[in-house]
Amino acid sequence: MNPVLHKSGLSVAGLLVAGGCALGPAVAAHAAPPQSGPITTGGPQSGPITTVPPQSNPAKGAQADKGGHDRRAERLVRVDYQAQPNFFYCGPAATRIALSAQGKEISQDDVAALLGTTEAGTPSALDTTRVLNQLTGGKYRTTEIPDSTAKPNEVERLRTDAMTALDDGRPVVANVKGTAVDANGVPHSYEGGHYVTLIGYRDGGDNIQIADPADPADGEYWMPLVKVANWIAERGYSA
Repeated sequence: MNPVLHKSGLSVAGLLVAGGCALGPAVAAHAAPPQSGPITTGGPQSGPITTVPPQSNPAKGAQADKGGHDRRAERLVRVDYQAQPNFFYCGPAATRIALSAQGKEISQDDVAALLGTTEAGTPSALDTTRVLNQLTGGKYRTTEIPDSTAKPNEVERLRTDAMTALDDGRPVVANVKGTAVDANGVPHSYEGGHYVTLIGYRDGGDNIQIADPADPADGEYWMPLVKVANWIAERGYSA
């Protein structure tokens, strides 16, 4: 039994509505009009930018935390940001952002067709993982955070998964729900469910940079790791 599909609150039927951009009024109001081309953030690049490279064995250094993560480590993966053109395309838009970092030029419509996106949204993180693997070679895995609040080990799992994927030049696609406040104190509210792309980390993964396809005015923002994990709670992510 796959818990992402069968866990209470994460059933197939529930995910079709709550898991993929069946967005509430606050989100629909932020949906961007169709664009003729992508908004480029930093320009395309074949691999990630390393601001401070991780140590080869951080556990031996004074800067390592209890999990062996270098607290100084930072990384940003360059992407072509493109806003979603309607209220239900957050899944295709977030997936396309992740694909752009890996040199895959594909339209949101084509990604939506592969994901099975409808006006009810994109079913679940299982679908974003499937399509990312179909187009990039199979390194992505789906991880769920099944309860309403992320446990400490789930927060650390997200840290490790995000840092590993981003170190490999692979942005993470996360299915989120509810309201989370970013590092600047700005709330981002998606009560009906939403997809975002995690494109960077700093402070050894304590803070995560998010590319949000529903918010073109402030398309990228930082958020503490714990808040990101709780935003994903009852959902899952592809890393």
